Amino acid sequence: MSNNNISKNLKNNSSQILDWNIIQKDMKSKMGTDIYDSWLRKIDFVEEMNNYILLSVSTRFIRDWITSRYLDQILKIVKVYKKDLTRIEFKIVDNSNENKIKNDNQFNKKNENISFIKDSYLQYNRIDPNKRFDNFITGTSNKLAYEASLKVSENISHYNPLYIYGGVGMGKTHLLNSIGFSLKEKNKVMFISAERFMYQFVKSIKSNDMVKFKEYFRNTDILLIDDIQFMNGKEAMQEEFFHTFNALLDKGSQIIVSADRAPNKLSRIQDRIKSRFAGGLVVDIQKPDLELRSKIVKKKTEELNIFYSNQINISEEIQKFISTEIKTSIRELVGAINRVVSFSRIYNKVPNLSEIKVVLKDLLNIGENKVTIDLIQSTVCRFFKISKNEMLSSRRSRYLVRPRQTAIYLTKILTSKSLPEIGREFSNRDHTTIIHSVKTIERLKEKDSEMTNNINKLKNQILYNKEDEI
Repeated sequence: MSNNNISKNLKNNSSQILDWNIIQKDMKSKMGTDIYDSWLRKIDFVEEMNNYILLSVSTRFIRDWITSRYLDQILKIVKVYKKDLTRIEFKIVDNSNENKIKNDNQFNKKNENISFIKDSYLQYNRIDPNKRFDNFITGTSNKLAYEASLKVSENISHYNPLYIYGGVGMGKTHLLNSIGFSLKEKNKVMFISAERFMYQFVKSIKSNDMVKFKEYFRNTDILLIDDIQFMNGKEAMQEEFFHTFNALLDKGSQIIVSADRAPNKLSRIQDRIKSRFAGGLVVDIQKPDLELRSKIVKKKTEELNIFYSNQINISEEIQKFISTEIKTSIRELVGAINRVVSFSRIYNKVPNLSEIKVVLKDLLNIGENKVTIDLIQSTVCRFFKISKNEMLSSRRSRYLVRPRQTAIYLTKILTSKSLPEIGREFSNRDHTTIIHSVKTIERLKEKDSEMTNNINKLKNQILYNKEDEI
């Protein structure tokens, strides 16, 4: 929207903001040139209502980034000029297509598609620039899928369709995104999940827009559909997908599909669709082996270290532990690294191995059902060489109080039991006693290194049945 239009809109209502340019100058001054040039400059003023204003940005990604990080500050700045402002809303406007859409009074198929993409699909057709071939880490478990994806991006219709399957968090979406990213400059690319395809299909039926739906999906050059297994049981949608699939193959378009299982294992999917999938190149991504897991952990650690200006120190011992113990998926590996970094930044310290095990206990398949209050009590009693009856008694001798408080503290941090539940398991003690015990141990840990070592040893015994590791 031009500055003249903005000024005209503002003059129509005496309660409107004086000038959006003033707001922009304020944002630049108060939030910094870097943030303003990178994000806030991209905001256009659209319309003002009684208690809110409508702004626009060009992509959903920019909108999400601004609203999650800067919206409160923007609201505060705008309220200086509009006291009754209660909220700010954003609209996605693809300015690059704006003039084409305005001038589209003819039934030109290309322009029709542009308008339809803008209004209905653009926000779902997001190619993530951070997921590319050059940052996809390969190993024996995903090498074939990577090479096939690379080949498709170099030579369209070389393998058609390309069907990639594997478990959750193995990198299927990364590969599909990489293909879309490498081809989007010279081709019409549609990257959509099966769930979103279904949503648009139903929406088009309800709005009597099936002609546009068919035209859009059948005129694309590259169709990437993620998580095709979610199409199960939707007969009408499968019918439409089958005909779209055939139409694209006939015109030489490339189709890439991902799923969590092989084509013949898909449930409640028409046999003719499964047959089409199996007729192309079918490749799987297996669970990452130790070598690949180690490469991923090392690469992610290096990236985070650069991002935080070398303030993060994840030792090789911890990297090796994470690579060895977390075997399920790549996503969980990255999640583990992020948790360790968060721990380091929150507590301003390098975590030891025992602390890492507690932070990652759910990822290490240590089920809470294995950590019972009875196990904690027995372990603590054995460690301090007292009987369980002595621990649970009402006696307040020092040699009993500290083990009792330690057991209560460990129960609080290693289980999800509530304070009253913990109190009942410790001879019906009041919840205030439980709180006092937890705070006492936390305070002692800060001052007494022996107490810290004892807690770490007990954690290892309870969680891993290991006596000496700290």
